[in-house]
Amino acid sequence: VCIAKFVHDTFIRPFVGDLLVVILIYTFVRTFLVADVFKIAVGVFLFSCAVEFAQYFKIVDVLGLGDNEMARIIIGTTFSWGDIIAYGIGILIVLFVEKLILKN
Repeated sequence: VCIAKFVHDTFIRPFVGDLLVVILIYTFVRTFLVADVFKIAVGVFLFSCAVEFAQYFKIVDVLGLGDNEMARIIIGTTFSWGDIIAYGIGILIVLFVEKLILKN
């Protein structure tokens, strides 16, 4: 939320923020679920893609939250293939780190 609200550049906000959000969602889900790492990672990636595609259909406005700044930040308002790439890279980082942890 801080990145979306206060950082207005061409790399951190559009790329690093999306990369970090899938890692955050993954760690949140992993805190409550004891399940296969790969399945959780794929689930988080698919959820993130679903939210991104919902942005294409202006889901914030459809839900009547267009005037709610926090909803616009959390859900997002603009579809981007670059965001999906960032989600994929974030999930790859998760899987790499999990493999290192599980290996040790």
